[in-house]
Amino acid sequence: MDIVVAPDAMAACREAAARIAAYMRGTPEPVLGLATGRTMEAIYHVLVGMHRNGLSFARCRSFNLDEYYPIAPDDPRSYHAYMRERLFRHVDIAPERTRVPDGAAPDPERECRAYEDAIRAAGGIGLQLLGIGLTGHIGFNEPPSDFATRTRLVELDETTRRQNAEMFDDRWQDVPRRALTMGVGTILDARRLLMVATGAAKARIVRDALDGPVTPMVSASALRQHPACTVILDEEAAGLLRSGG
Repeated sequence: MDIVVAPDAMAACREAAARIAAYMRGTPEPVLGLATGRTMEAIYHVLVGMHRNGLSFARCRSFNLDEYYPIAPDDPRSYHAYMRERLFRHVDIAPERTRVPDGAAPDPERECRAYEDAIRAAGGIGLQLLGIGLTGHIGFNEPPSDFATRTRLVELDETTRRQNAEMFDDRWQDVPRRALTMGVGTILDARRLLMVATGAAKARIVRDALDGPVTPMVSASALRQHPACTVILDEEAAGLLRSGG
């Protein structure tokens, strides 16, 4: 695992965007695994700026980590809407080359199987972007999450729902109780992993994931088993690491 500590949050996001762009430029048919959240907004902002200066997304395919369930794709609080507004509508990726789990699927188990099939049909994810939640989750893999799990319907922890309340007018009770998420095993199948965490609020869980035991109680700890994982932190998020990053 390669741990990179940037001086501040924006520098961390710029470093992440630069690595994503390098992967895209160096790969004939890039397959991106994408994430959502406040940290990702800054990364996508930088990537949109790179696109305006010549970075093309036309050859890319993308798969998002997760989506609330149930929620309609056109709901402004959905991750479909998040991705459209933060990235997709600003770059030259065709809509049919992007995929987010369908939070309105009448049969969620069938949707999860189809999602796994689509990732395999695309040749697998080349680079998976990740954040880390306060419960240690990657995607919505709440504790405990077996490291062999595949895309599935999960129950969300109250901590996670409170953390994500901003998109629901700060009413955490309105955040859906369930979500569709790539499993830990699905994430670990990606050829490269790139996790980004910023801010002092993430310092404890970053320490638990990177310095604590590798355990299903902290699904992000599974990243330490991956042969090509980079973690980018700002100084605040790295503040409790034994190595200091």
